[in-house]
Amino acid sequence: MIELTLPDDAAACDLALEEIPNRPAVFLLWPREGQPYLARTNVLRRRLLRMLGTRDKPSRLLNLRGTIERLEYRLTGSRLEAQFVLWQLARVHLGKEYRREIRLRLPPYVKLVLSNVFPRTQVTTQIGRAPAVYFGPFRNRATAAHFESDFLDLFQLRRCQDDLAPRPDHPGCMYGEMGRCLRPCQQAVGIEEYRSEAMRVAEFLHTAGKSLLEPAVTARERLSAEMDFEGAALMHQRLQRIEEVLLVNDEMARDVSRLHAVAIAPSAEPECVELGWLRSGCWQGFTRLDFRIADGQSVSLDARLRDSVASVPERRASPVEQMEQLAILSRWFYSSWCDGEMLVIDDWAKMPWRKLVNAVSRVATAQRSPRAGS
Repeated sequence: MIELTLPDDAAACDLALEEIPNRPAVFLLWPREGQPYLARTNVLRRRLLRMLGTRDKPSRLLNLRGTIERLEYRLTGSRLEAQFVLWQLARVHLGKEYRREIRLRLPPYVKLVLSNVFPRTQVTTQIGRAPAVYFGPFRNRATAAHFESDFLDLFQLRRCQDDLAPRPDHPGCMYGEMGRCLRPCQQAVGIEEYRSEAMRVAEFLHTAGKSLLEPAVTARERLSAEMDFEGAALMHQRLQRIEEVLLVNDEMARDVSRLHAVAIAPSAEPECVELGWLRSGCWQGFTRLDFRIADGQSVSLDARLRDSVASVPERRASPVEQMEQLAILSRWFYSSWCDGEMLVIDDWAKMPWRKLVNAVSRVATAQRSPRAGS
């Protein structure tokens, strides 16, 4: 953060404000007393002049001149970087209501509740410490609910939200009558048998559907080779149904504990891009990739990316931090104002190097284009 003390003298204060760059930034205005004002802007100097005014032209909307003694700001190259800086400063300076102050909304997840004797699913925005599988983040709650409803049709897991007290005379529900639930409430199955079905659901979420998709493809090919065309047709229908369910899934939605991604965003520094790392569902920060040649030595982009990936840590975050980090990243990725690219990776050890190189090249080219035309 760059810190600037605002002089009491009006003319000196005007000169200090004129020296501030008119670029995207996150800034803090510190009053003589009380809580600081935190905000993000695309035009820092213009925003400050609008709030503080000048000696000859006071602000007509909000004149804070005379009450602000210090300014801190950090230039940002992308909205993703700005949102993370805003979040970090808000946690430090804005108290318990910081999430509301920066309008941070948590995205929804499909949660498989494993702490229950008879596991079930639910749509939630909270990540907790109790045993569970969290699948997401989704664009919105409607998409998450749609995915939950569709993928449960592939299994016989219960859909009720009650804490069951199984007994033979339990009235049950329509899903049990349709054969789409194992009916643990009516003691049609025991705890272990129901638990094994819940583990099939967990494996489906862990593998993003591959646990059902790959066996279905293999079975269809085997039945076709055995000339069992009726069986192959039935298996093809099941395969189509699985694929339809997976198409409902949002691009970023994965088992959170296995969610890896690389965000490529513009940098505040010229001839640079910022690489943001998400590993095992936790944000690992940014790495700056500088394209300027140092000491006359040039290193291939592929080699530099491999070195960058090798140095990415795997820090764990608390559930609250993880929820908020994923909220920032998913909001940027799913938004219409996303000013970079992101690669969602199934396996960190199998990094798609060619895709990553191409994405970095596209973002770097797009960042240079406006400057070339100016």
